[in-house]
Amino acid sequence: MVRRLRRSERAAALLSAALLLAGCSSGGAGGGAPGPSTLTAGPRSPTPAAAGDWPTYHRDALRTGTAPDAAPVGPLARAWAARLDGAVYGQPLVVGGRILAATENNTVYLLDPGSGAVVWSRNLGAPARAAELPCGNIDPLGITSTPVYDPSTGLVFVLAELAGGRHVLNGLDAATGEPVVRRDAEPPTGDRLAHQQRSALALWDGRVVIAYGGLFGDCGNYRGAVVSVPVSGAGELRSYVVPTGREGGIWASAGPVVDGDRLLVSVGNGESTGGAYDGSDSVLALTPELTRADLFAPASWAADNAVDADLGSLSPVRVDRFVLALGKRGTAYLLDAAHLGGVGGQLTEAQVCPAYGGAAVDGSAVYLPCEDGLVRLGVGADASLSVAWKLPLGRAGSPVVGGGAVWVLDWQNGVLDAVDPASGHVLQHAEVGAELPHFASPVLAGGRVLVGTADGVTAFTFG
Repeated sequence: MVRRLRRSERAAALLSAALLLAGCSSGGAGGGAPGPSTLTAGPRSPTPAAAGDWPTYHRDALRTGTAPDAAPVGPLARAWAARLDGAVYGQPLVVGGRILAATENNTVYLLDPGSGAVVWSRNLGAPARAAELPCGNIDPLGITSTPVYDPSTGLVFVLAELAGGRHVLNGLDAATGEPVVRRDAEPPTGDRLAHQQRSALALWDGRVVIAYGGLFGDCGNYRGAVVSVPVSGAGELRSYVVPTGREGGIWASAGPVVDGDRLLVSVGNGESTGGAYDGSDSVLALTPELTRADLFAPASWAADNAVDADLGSLSPVRVDRFVLALGKRGTAYLLDAAHLGGVGGQLTEAQVCPAYGGAAVDGSAVYLPCEDGLVRLGVGADASLSVAWKLPLGRAGSPVVGGGAVWVLDWQNGVLDAVDPASGHVLQHAEVGAELPHFASPVLAGGRVLVGTADGVTAFTFG
């Protein structure tokens, strides 16, 4: 009897065949000035994301960080370490079983999952260097955010910062690495050198969504913004700018959260520390046209701004009928998803911890990357908040869930832990190496845990 391939298996087979045809060729530099918006013609095989793939930050558009098809947790063993040309700050992606990673040297790689060998690489131009930036703590500064894969076009999209502070969106054929889309996607206001693009890219309504914040040190003339570009590369750019005089960055590494017909983003502190509400220190809901449809800000927003204790450090978290907001002050706010509540309109609040990056959500349990450890927070149907346990760590990265465990990186100490969701006890432990990129988050796919490091990608097997 001949077994029919499932759709996901056919998709993976198509991409694998295309990769074999592409061979191990390496693309040259693409550092020239981008021309007008482009969608170049050529043979491509758009590939739907298969079961087990990881096509965007935390696997899905809601950023839940759950991998329901992951194998049961077992002993961790280092499988390979791929040394690339720079640090990998964003999560690696997995498409058709192959691994995509982007570096701060503006190079995108496709890696073989069994060995970490480079299938193809494509450099997109010289990155910005610290000497030309007004402040910051990443040098060189190239591709910092997590890319996103679009199954409708077969393209992987990355946002590269180039020498001179130019921000360019690139769409590469995921099978071959060939450049297809290349378009300037600058923040709409302020000094482009003062802006940093750290938030993961999102795919929404046929467009790539890009969020902007500032450099470490909050220097220069920047304002938080969201920009969206059609996946074709052609057509109008849409944008939203936080209506504050300066700052108000949108920079949490988990990026914008696609929640049905709206986009949720968290906003950092603005320059204003008094007077009328200025749009900073907030959770915003944006329409596809990037107009503001709803908002929440704590009543203490002005005081938060004064001491850099804002909500911008963690992306919003959708839990059942609620949205959870948590930032540098450490106060968790539970909001009604249907109406975020405006200024001071939370349903519940509780002191939990300062948190950075992205949370993982499994049912009513939220796993939070706190400044000093991993926390399990329970969200009740009655809008109650309760801490179930805390695992102390040096600096917790953004966790993910799968295989009966919560996976978290202590990026300060270069450690990977698999944690019992019920008790918070460590089930498996592995040394990754030296300090990892800030807010690092693992990926679960193909029976492996993938970790972006200061010089590439490291893979572990488990089970």
